[in-house]
Amino acid sequence: MWHKLKLDMRRNYQAYLMILPSVLLIAVFAYFPTYGIILAFKKFKPALGVFGSPWVGLKHFRDFLSSPYLWRLVRNTLGISLYTLAVGYPLPIVLALLLNEVNCLPFKKTVQTITYMPYFISTVVICGMVKSFLGYDGVLNEIIKALGGAGNVSWLSEPKYFQTIIVWTGVWQGLGWNSIIYMAALAGIDQQLYEAAKIDGAGRLRQIWYVTLPGIAPTIIIIIIMAIGSLLSVSSDKILLLYSPLTYETGDVVGTYVYRKGIKGAEYSYSEAVSLIDTVVNFLLLTGANWLSRKLTDTSLW
Repeated sequence: MWHKLKLDMRRNYQAYLMILPSVLLIAVFAYFPTYGIILAFKKFKPALGVFGSPWVGLKHFRDFLSSPYLWRLVRNTLGISLYTLAVGYPLPIVLALLLNEVNCLPFKKTVQTITYMPYFISTVVICGMVKSFLGYDGVLNEIIKALGGAGNVSWLSEPKYFQTIIVWTGVWQGLGWNSIIYMAALAGIDQQLYEAAKIDGAGRLRQIWYVTLPGIAPTIIIIIIMAIGSLLSVSSDKILLLYSPLTYETGDVVGTYVYRKGIKGAEYSYSEAVSLIDTVVNFLLLTGANWLSRKLTDTSLW
């Protein structure tokens, strides 16, 4: 095998040189840092280094699993993830289907551009806009006052509104961008299928139901599998920029907890243990979802 590999590398060395930067990038930033997992089993002391720090075994795992914050973190993380999955997953599909039915190319391009633009805005800028819009003296309260309401709600300080704000701002930011993959899948559907459906008397809705949706079903299933595999990996960047101790009850997730413990509290080993638990659970969810999908639909990641 190694002999064949060497021969192939000599014959196609240009191709190997082209992929070399990608391989190095993955090795340096994805594989090499995994040695840090050992921190989860040690009491890390910077003066002693990773390998010189004392071994504590599963102590940090036991501490987290018996933590009074465990249920709150799991509840909030799953709550935001499932909320995002329920709302943010079907909307890009709907947008792609609607754009696929538009025949006016200038209008279609305009809608695509408008919906893609928020994705390219920095998360920091997005959060600044959210604070300006939802602050006590923000635009939303001014609109409510203009309509005769009280308009005195500090939306970002209310725990009951926090998850909705996080989810819907994320949907707005990623709606157009997430629809691109479905647009690409729609472009790959054989147009002869639509012609056959028209001959059989199918209208636009029936064509969507019997031709379009089955055509993009594998893509939809793959995206669902990947979403299930990251249920406990809620992006904490926006939450960190918007939440406060007042909204910890509904806004504190695993990622923000790891940040507070690891970066602010300097409990590096404990935060690594929490991250490792999060990664293992996500891997099990991904594996389970992939196995179930392969059994039910014959579509899977592997």
